[in-house]
Amino acid sequence: MRERMRQKSRPSGRRPGGRRGTVPAAAALALSVLTTGVLASPAASAAGPDAVQQGLSSLVRDDGLPAALASVKDRDGRTRTYTAGVGDLATGAKVPENGQVRIGSNTKTFTAVVVLQLVGEGKVDLDAKVDTYLRGLVRGEGIDGRRITVRQLLQQTSGLPDYVKHLGEDVRYYEPRDLLDIALRHKADFDPGEKWGYSNTNYVLAGLIVQKVTGRPLAEEIDRRVVQRAGLRHTYFPAPGDTTVREPHPKGYYQDAAGAPLRDGTELDPSWGWAAGQMISTNSDLNRFFTALLTPGRLLPAAQLAQMRTTVPAGRPFAPGARYGLGLVSTPLSCHGVYWGHGGSTTGYETRGGATDDGRAAGVAVTTQPADPAAMKRVERVVDTALCR
Repeated sequence: MRERMRQKSRPSGRRPGGRRGTVPAAAALALSVLTTGVLASPAASAAGPDAVQQGLSSLVRDDGLPAALASVKDRDGRTRTYTAGVGDLATGAKVPENGQVRIGSNTKTFTAVVVLQLVGEGKVDLDAKVDTYLRGLVRGEGIDGRRITVRQLLQQTSGLPDYVKHLGEDVRYYEPRDLLDIALRHKADFDPGEKWGYSNTNYVLAGLIVQKVTGRPLAEEIDRRVVQRAGLRHTYFPAPGDTTVREPHPKGYYQDAAGAPLRDGTELDPSWGWAAGQMISTNSDLNRFFTALLTPGRLLPAAQLAQMRTTVPAGRPFAPGARYGLGLVSTPLSCHGVYWGHGGSTTGYETRGGATDDGRAAGVAVTTQPADPAAMKRVERVVDTALCR
């Protein structure tokens, strides 16, 4: 997910557990490719390395990331894909072009779109209290669902504690109510509306509201209302018990500690992310999604899209100058203006990107969570480069 918390405690950062041992010896060959070679898409290779390709290659060569992938769409709708590094450290396999990755907190934007569609249908009121839909469910120390609005959930201003910080290393299947119960054992971070503070718990509650109002599973509503409507062919919400990535994908890696060997964390139970971070997609599909989202009437009526784009200043984990709307983040560009997206961080993968109002879009994914904040800034810089060239 987008949040930059400790490696071990984010949906975004949950280590898969049970994966011990060392990186296989065959990784030596793969690592030589990491440092000396780039695997680029035919389109990128034909024109020679450009700034985006150079950025990805630097992430692999200088920051030691196993693989980096990008998809860039220009104002005219032309798309180029890029890869660098290797897709499998054990075998040295190529990085699949436009491979699927776990997208972490980009899931929040999908969840928010469904809630806002329900607002447009008159089934949810943004300024209604959570208790209107989930009566008596949200209670704890300094926590009361009769004081928290739906808008505050989506905008991360509820003050609810983040369950992810308290998951520990118990890797198993989680029901959404399990995640909420973990959060409610801890006191509120602040009073509702007092300030902004990132918490995955907000989106677990948003997902529960969707299910309560529609009477259908969140995954089905996201697929019907967003994935199919936007024409996303490589995007899905993994079913309970599904630990795999369906389509061609680079493997994702994690470390037990700084300097420790990279370990394969590709297959895991993602249920601890749920409405806040469970989905799988590709860079190109995310570009299509954010482009469709910014088009009034495509996924949201103009009134609800305007609400989504009404922002407040966001602090960490977002970039300086970022502002948080209702599950949508505006990030300043070096060439002036902003792009709209979210970003995600989960075991094995980091994703960054979004779209501009004039039709540009860029998505970047890397196959481990950079431990160095400077490396994370360089990932974000590739997005800026792609959108500003």
